[in-house]
Parts: sequence; C-alpha cells; structure tokens
Amino acid sequence: MLASALLTFAMVSIPAPPLWGEERPASPVHGEGPYERLILRGVTVVDGTGSPPRGPMDVVIEGDRIAQITRVGVPGRPIDPARRPELGEGGRELDLEGSWLLPGFVDLYAHPGEDEEYAWKLWLAHGVTTTREPVCLGGLEACLATVRASREGEIVAPAIVPWLHFGLEADGPLTTPEAARAWVRATAERGARGVKFRGGAPDVLFAALDEAEELGLVTSNHHSPLTVARADALDTARHGLDLVEHWYGLPEALLPPGAVQDFPTDYVYDDEAARFAAAGRLWRQVPPRGDEGRAGVVRELVDAGVALLPTLSLYEANRNFMAARRAEWHDEYTLPALWDSFRPDPTRHASHFYAWTSEDEVAWKENYALWMDFLDEYRQAGGRVVAGSDSGFMYNLHGFGFIRELEMLREAGLPPLEVIRAATLWGAEALGVGAETGSIEPGKRADLVVVPGNPLADLKLLYGTGTLRLGESGGLERVGGVTWTVKAGRTYAGEALREEVRQMVRDAKQEAGLAPDAPLPLLPGAE
Repeated sequence: MLASALLTFAMVSIPAPPLWGEERPASPVHGEGPYERLILRGVTVVDGTGSPPRGPMDVVIEGDRIAQITRVGVPGRPIDPARRPELGEGGRELDLEGSWLLPGFVDLYAHPGEDEEYAWKLWLAHGVTTTREPVCLGGLEACLATVRASREGEIVAPAIVPWLHFGLEADGPLTTPEAARAWVRATAERGARGVKFRGGAPDVLFAALDEAEELGLVTSNHHSPLTVARADALDTARHGLDLVEHWYGLPEALLPPGAVQDFPTDYVYDDEAARFAAAGRLWRQVPPRGDEGRAGVVRELVDAGVALLPTLSLYEANRNFMAARRAEWHDEYTLPALWDSFRPDPTRHASHFYAWTSEDEVAWKENYALWMDFLDEYRQAGGRVVAGSDSGFMYNLHGFGFIRELEMLREAGLPPLEVIRAATLWGAEALGVGAETGSIEPGKRADLVVVPGNPLADLKLLYGTGTLRLGESGGLERVGGVTWTVKAGRTYAGEALREEVRQMVRDAKQEAGLAPDAPLPLLPGAE
C-alpha cells in the first residue's frame, strides 16, 4: 500500500520534472550585503510574536543578525535625532519613515516548479525569506547543495529547509517497520530536516513516525484518500505527527468511528474531476461544531501539538474558477509553460476544470465555509495554524499565492496579528528554526520585509501588483508591493526582482511565438 501511494504521488502530484540538479543556470545576484552595519530608519515594527506594532523605530543589523531595535520618537511627530543609533564608517542606512517592517515570511509548502530561479525571485519579491522544500524529488544531496548555495548567496533564493519524501532513495520498498525506521535514521544522518508522508500501511507509517519523533525530525502528512481510512490525522498525531498538510485526514478523524467518506457510487479516484468534486463535498459529512466527539478530537490534536497547514489558496479555483484563472498578475508574471500546465487536462494532476460546474463551485464554497470554521475552532482551542501556498498548481502562482493565503487565513477568522504570526514565527517554529528566524528580536537572523503601508489594515499591500487606490487627483493609482526584502542581512529591492520576473515572462512569450506584452491565451493555440 505504501509503495502504491508513493507511486501515485510520483505520477500525478508533480507534473514537471524535478529541478534539484547539479547543473543550474547562472543567476545574477541582486542582493547587497551583508553589511558591517545596516540601519533601517523610522519603521513601524510588527515583530511577529503577536505584540502590537511599535514605532517609529530604528533597526540596526550587523552582518546577518539583528543587533538593536531603538524607539526614535512617537507617531505623528518629528523623529528625535538624538535617539538615533550612529551609523559609523562603512555602514549603510535606508530612510524608511512611513514604512512598516515585518519578519521575513515562511512558506511551509514551497515547490519551486519547472523554473527555480523564477519561483525563488517571486517568493523573495513577496517577502518570503524561508521555504520548506517538502519532497526533494531530485535527491537529498542535490537538495542540500541548493540549500548551501542559497545560504552563501550564490543564488537568489530564500533560505531552504530540506525535507525528503518518505521512501525516496530507499534501496527497495519500505514494507516493514524495521525498514521504515532504518530509512528515517539514514535520512536524518544525511542532513534532512524533516520527512513528508502520504499515508501507507499503518505499521510501517507509525514506525517511521515514531523513529522521526525520537530523532527530532519534523514530520508532515498529506493523508491521501487512498490510505486515510487506515490512518487519519488523529491516528498519526498519536505517533508524533507535527504538521497536517491541506486538510485531508481531518474530516475523516471527525467522522463517527469506523466511518469513511461517502463517495458517489460512480467515483473513481483517478478521475481528477470526480476526485476534486468529491473532496468539495466532504466537510458537509462531518458532525457540526459543538458535537462532543468532534470537540474531543480537537482537544487531542491540540494537546499533541499538531499544527495545521491548510494551503487554502491552493484550492481557490475550485470555488471560483474564472476569478483564479484571470487574476490580474497572470499576464505579466506567469510563464507560458506554467500557464500551459494549468490548462484543463484530464491527464494532469489538479487540472480538472474540463468538467467543472456551478454545482461543484457551490459545493466548494460550502466546503470552504465549513473548513474555515474548523480552523477557527482549532485556533480558539489553542491549536496552531501556519501558512503555506503549494504554488504551481490550479492557477496558484508563487509569491502571489502566499499573500492570498494570508488573506484567506484572515477570512477564516484569524485576526491580522495572528495572520502575521502564522506566516512568520509560528511557521519558523513549525520547521524547527524558530530560534534563528521568524520574529524581529536582537540576536535573530535579519530576515525582514519592508512594506510601504500598514499590512495589518490591508494585506493587499503585500501583492507584487499592489492594490488600487484613489490618488489625490481623483484618479486611480497602484500602491503597495514589498519595497525591500532582507534575507540574512542581504538587501533585495522588491521592484528590481519583480521586473526581472516580468522580463523572464516577456522573453518566454516571445520564444513561444506570442507578443511579449500579449495576454496569455485562454485556449490552446489561441493568441
């Protein structure tokens, strides 16, 4: 069963070839620094811990670390020069009065896709400074080489936390608990920071989870519909699971004991449209909030320390296909090859919109409401919800999809400060790197995001396209977009990164026979 699940994943979940390889195209490095001393002056600080904003502040960075955070005045009044830290010789300062400063974002579900350079620049341009690569399909050694290249500034990319898919690079099928434990031990020794599962035979799965917990490896599970009837989210939590990916495994844990999802009688898992249509009708089968059994499951998951990684933005096309397909950033920021992979096609995973109806969308709207209600129930019970985008599928674009994830967490009931904490400190802690990054505190790595406005009041300011506002003249203008991303003390200009991506898209369109500024074709072969 485990081998079957792994094979299914390899066949359908990542349509593009793996890109962790020894040969990578050269990428110009736009980051400057780190500096002996860098001062971000006059910012309003949201530190990521859940504390309210403070400012104006001067934030001093020395090398790759935050060294000092100093209040230099009060809002609405001139800054007091006597309070400002001295720059010293050879330092650099950025006058950011009126800007807001956040910790660098942590995307816990980050497949780079077919063009790594493109994806990484989009993430950095949206303030994502740390990513979890959840599977390392091209092999752990190549993955670790990319981690090192990012750390050393040889490539333009967020910090990468490498995980390995359970069973990958094994000598043979992992069909016994002993073999599963041995694989986990070897994976830890080789340098992986975590293991991703997709279910499997319970004795093998539980043995691997137990071993990972003993070794301190972080674990996640995409509870595949093929195996979830044998081990749901509650079963795996009892063996130390740390992260539940998407939402699979949660509704099944809330069903009455022994019950399984009530699939339509003509359902076949390998029919993508049927698969996603049925998934959108699962939460309605769950006992409602207030049910005693449901409350007990929530308490046990919270007590076990399980964090939920919902990837809400990944599925949004299911509730509004036209809006997702025509999001305003696609024409300028989506590569033609990626756009082609989004097109409805029954042979591709998550390209199931060839038979998608208004009834399916209504079902998914209801599904979202029930799913989000569970997320709110979970956070109110003390559970952690974190942020990840799983970009590269279903019109969900790198960087943009992460910001959309934050908006959807807000829709699910998380107050703005909790949304930022989910995307920063709690994400870092879920990966086991919270002592290094995730909050703005002296001694932590200088992973930071500068935004020209208050993102707590409007998360749309974080989009690379910004958002529309009436200007003083009465006409519409675009405002927002990350101004600076600071990763380990290196400064990256957000607009420079975005312009590089736009140029990549223009060049790729020209190579594909399209006009560089033409809209992406809605049908194959159309211009």
